[in-house]
This record gives sequence, C-alpha cells and structure tokens, in this order.
Amino acid sequence: MVFKKVTLIGTSPESFDAAADDAIDRAEETLENVKWVEVEEFGVELARAADREYQAEVTVAFELEE
Repeated sequence: MVFKKVTLIGTSPESFDAAADDAIDRAEETLENVKWVEVEEFGVELARAADREYQAEVTVAFELEE
C-alpha cells in the first residue's frame, strides 16, 4: 500500500472542532480512500474577519489506487 498526504485548512465562525470537521468533510467529499486525519494546528483569523474565524490545519492521508 502507498499513501499520500495533503494539508487542508478548515474554517468556521463557531469553533475549532467545527473548523476541523469542515476540512474533514471536504476531504471525504473530494478524495477517495481517506484513511486517517491528523490535526496539526489551530489558529484564529482576526485581521480580515468581522468576527473570529476559527481555523484548523489538518493532514489527510489517503491510499493511492494501484
């Protein structure tokens, strides 16, 4: 088996959990054979957002087809 990893950043006005879920949901919608996700970092966007925007950087691993 061979796996590939990609980094995604999910966002949410609600929470870090919702931001991570955003990234994971998108990965499952657009990638095949997703096997695991590692949450790498959390952050909050303050400069351009009227309210806080929670961000979660996740690394998604998926199996490459043979």
